[in-house]
Amino acid sequence: MTTPSDPLGALAGYPVTAAALDAARTEVDALLWRRDVRAAAAEVALASIERGGRDSAAIDGADVVVVDDSPMGRVLDAALRLTAAVPGQVDVFATAPLQALAYLHALTAHGFVSENELGRPRAADVADDPLSLGVLPPAQVAADRLAALADLLTTPTAAPALLLAAVAHAELAVLRPFAWGSGLLSRAVVRLVMAAKGVDPSLFSIPERGMVELGRPAYVKALRSYSSGTPAGVSEFIVWHSTAVAAGARAVIVPT
Repeated sequence: MTTPSDPLGALAGYPVTAAALDAARTEVDALLWRRDVRAAAAEVALASIERGGRDSAAIDGADVVVVDDSPMGRVLDAALRLTAAVPGQVDVFATAPLQALAYLHALTAHGFVSENELGRPRAADVADDPLSLGVLPPAQVAADRLAALADLLTTPTAAPALLLAAVAHAELAVLRPFAWGSGLLSRAVVRLVMAAKGVDPSLFSIPERGMVELGRPAYVKALRSYSSGTPAGVSEFIVWHSTAVAAGARAVIVPT
């Protein structure tokens, strides 16, 4: 039952949204029960970090092979560092999401923003926009919604964890609350929510791979639909996100 204290309940109840979320959870559960994956757990988790970081960088335009001093090489380096740091922040994120985000942003954005901007929401109406989303919410709006997201992440809800992951992803991607790197963080948050909520505690799946497979235009379209704020637009994003998560679970290959 939806209650005023459980704002995600209505979203979870839409038939199309519920079906997509259920399908994604089924794929993730199937991955976790694969005997070859469980037998090579450490290797699968490391491979997920590597591939996820590379795919997240590619979404932001850094589809390069090696880390170097070029602009795109530096973005790849940042994405790999961020994804590798996610497992160590799962417990913090579960109870203090803003603290975890601040730490991860400081780690990721080092060298891209000034020292006093590391780990801090932007104070001005300027932020990087690698997906060309367009209109940037004012800094104060972004800060207020970031605080509201933190409350949402730590408030008990009957909604599926994958719904919470989708909303957290979209909020960070659309708000761009940091001067640089919000897109990378938004995709890392999917991993954090899935691990913290017990959906994929070992971080085997590669949600970023699913996002890449669906294509950048579809990603941008889904985010713009979410930013409309309409029930239909938000539902469209959740369906897209669930499809990406499902594809990311199927994409896992056990290293040999």
